[in-house]
Amino acid sequence: MADDRVRPARPHHKLTDDGRRMREVLTYSRRGSRFTPRQAEAWEAYAEKWWLPDDVVDEPGFTLAGMFGRTAPLVVEIGSGIGESTVALAAARPDHDVVAFEVWRPGVADTLARIGEAGLTNVRMLSVDAVWSMEHVVAPESLAALWTFFPDPWHKKRHHKRRLVTPAFARLAATRLAPGAEWRLATDWADYAEQMVEVLDAEPELEGGVTERWAERPLTRFERKGLAAGREITDLRYQRVAR
Repeated sequence: MADDRVRPARPHHKLTDDGRRMREVLTYSRRGSRFTPRQAEAWEAYAEKWWLPDDVVDEPGFTLAGMFGRTAPLVVEIGSGIGESTVALAAARPDHDVVAFEVWRPGVADTLARIGEAGLTNVRMLSVDAVWSMEHVVAPESLAALWTFFPDPWHKKRHHKRRLVTPAFARLAATRLAPGAEWRLATDWADYAEQMVEVLDAEPELEGGVTERWAERPLTRFERKGLAAGREITDLRYQRVAR
């Protein structure tokens, strides 16, 4: 069913009453956008097929399911990086559709290259703010799964307010998961893992906790860097309570 609501302004587009850009606390910072030759080639070949421009979500009737042209269980990944996990997990689930949110454009290009190399048709990419999208684009109880692997830890204490996993976001995410659907997370920062557990344990619509490393999740370049630096990897698995 098409969603004909008029959505509120996306982050970076909100203005004060006197027309100035509104300062916002976001869970990410936009890094450099310069492409390597390989990334530029992938962008040219695949962006029009599998990446949607930001303003598409503002169009009346836009839905995530409509990006695929079929009806299938829907998965959202927040912060897909260079797509190593995205592509491996989507390839193992051809009967699911995966929407990967990533604002770092070179990472999007890397992911597009991987999608092309794997010959996948069940992945689409958006660079819109994922928290805004979860609230205004993702329908309640529509997700078969949510993946959040190695979100920015914002390790300085004064930046903790930028972390993705907060009580407000946990409450939002729980409403978007279908009953019994799971939220998989991983981090290589111990204090963030503790915060995740505290926050997610406190959300009454979720149940779960720390788990063994998810065997389906590939060992990514980012994870290897964390291990090389001596940081322990924590995997978490939570489910929407089935009532």
